Amino acid sequence: MTRPINPYLVLALATMLPGAGHVAVRDATRGLAFAFFAVFFSVLTYKTTPPDRSFLGRHAGGLFVWALSIPDAYRRARVRTVMARKS
Repeated sequence: MTRPINPYLVLALATMLPGAGHVAVRDATRGLAFAFFAVFFSVLTYKTTPPDRSFLGRHAGGLFVWALSIPDAYRRARVRTVMARKS
């Protein structure tokens, strides 16, 4: 069995790029889904907000999905680390 990746490294990767933390814990499908929906909702909110809104306001949907993916990736890495220690 391979040694699980450090959860703090996964946290750093997830913070840098949506879905990267999930890919690091070998859950690429989930990571790519998070990345897809981050881009999708970012474009959706960009298209539906008025042009006088800030960058954060215009991309709020995508940033929200990205923010949800960060603790999810960390939690998955943490669970794998704990399960590896038990076995």
